[in-house]
Amino acid sequence: MPLSRFNRCALFASFACAVGFSAPGQAEPIVGDLGMALSYEPHDPSGSRYEVRPLPYMDLTWGDLSLSSDDGLSWKALKGGGWSAGPFLNYVPGRNSNGSLRGLRDVSGMGEAGGFVQYSPEDFWRVFAEAGRVAGGSDGQGGVLGRIGGELGYPLGLGIIGDTSVTANYADGRQAQTFYGVSAQEAQASGIRQYDASGGLQNVTLTQSAQFPLAPGWSLLTSASWTHLVGSAADSSIVKQRGNDNQGEVSVAVAYHFNGL
Repeated sequence: MPLSRFNRCALFASFACAVGFSAPGQAEPIVGDLGMALSYEPHDPSGSRYEVRPLPYMDLTWGDLSLSSDDGLSWKALKGGGWSAGPFLNYVPGRNSNGSLRGLRDVSGMGEAGGFVQYSPEDFWRVFAEAGRVAGGSDGQGGVLGRIGGELGYPLGLGIIGDTSVTANYADGRQAQTFYGVSAQEAQASGIRQYDASGGLQNVTLTQSAQFPLAPGWSLLTSASWTHLVGSAADSSIVKQRGNDNQGEVSVAVAYHFNGL
């Protein structure tokens, strides 16, 4: 694949390299879940249409290094008293401007690099904040993203584990313009009114997940999310003419749990 394309495969490769380069006898075991998922989700952040996507499912930890389908690759460089902080790498999906979005520019998939801080005195709950710079897209695409949120896990009985999370997502003006702005040229080509997006709070997302035991080592994981666009994102002419400010996503995955690898 082109070197400029930064995606989840690159994150997994980075995780594997970090494990592979550890000194013999000093490596901690890899623990967590690895599998495949199917997701029914919006085609783009404006919610112009929905599509089914096959995705890898990853939730792996190797010492202070973690790899997650949602949070990307992160390293707890500093930790103590339930607090942790460090750098992360993640992937920001792009947008193919076809169908109802024809006439808008395509947005390339991009890489995000930044830092996080998290408070998690127990394994089953956490609150966190992160900020990162997005790069790798075409001219004028990219910017800064921020996210704050909380997550709580709890038993539901019969070996079923539930998880609820709430996140608020922010973007600067450049990143907001990447997905929600419409230039004069794009307006003429697409029929969507010209719009200049501004930075600030972009959306709030509520996610409910559950993990069901299937067989020794295997689990079925389900997730349902509701996202509500706010501010400049909700006011975008793309959202008002082609999309929706209330969006949903459901996914299902089958994964194997590693107790040590």
